[in-house]
Amino acid sequence: MILILLGPPGAGKGTQAKLLATELRIPHISTGDMFRDHKARGTEIGRQIQAIMDSGGLVTDEITNAMVKDRLSRPDVAPGFILDGYPRTTAQAEVLEGLLRALGRSLDRVLSYEVPEAAVVDRIGGRRSCPKCGAVYHVTASPPKAAGLCDRDGAALVLREDDRPENVKKRMQEYAAKTAPLKRFYQDRGQVAEVDATRSPEAILAATLRLLGR
Repeated sequence: MILILLGPPGAGKGTQAKLLATELRIPHISTGDMFRDHKARGTEIGRQIQAIMDSGGLVTDEITNAMVKDRLSRPDVAPGFILDGYPRTTAQAEVLEGLLRALGRSLDRVLSYEVPEAAVVDRIGGRRSCPKCGAVYHVTASPPKAAGLCDRDGAALVLREDDRPENVKKRMQEYAAKTAPLKRFYQDRGQVAEVDATRSPEAILAATLRLLGR
């Protein structure tokens, strides 16, 4: 089974991708993981990515597409895979179609995790991060044992700049502008299934599996 996950920041795509990967026994492939893998292996793509990041630039579609092509050539994707964070644009989606066609494979479903903006602002705005170990808490959903302090090392927790409500709204607007055409691209192909992502991770997983006939 080949799946693509869509959804705004804070929709829980990463959590669902991991749960689905375990349930379906297929790899979860994210752009972040691919970046780290190439850098760790010291590949040419990894060196290009490092140079771009060092200069403060953005990784190009050409490099991202090359990473995906490399990843889909590996044997562990034979039973299927879950793409998280790719494609981000219709141009990337068209490249992916070509890659799958060349492999004699096809996309099964695009899962679009739907969350109202107010819920996303609450989810992300309530996050608090440890600047030392990177642990993440939520002021109401998963608070630390001692208010404002990390359970692991006692460091004072911080609200990341990206997680401030005003910045979350900007991220939502950017996501909507970039992803709306991508969602339409797959809707035109009859491949999109929308999932209510306002519930618990377990309930969202159960709903997703029902959509997939599992």
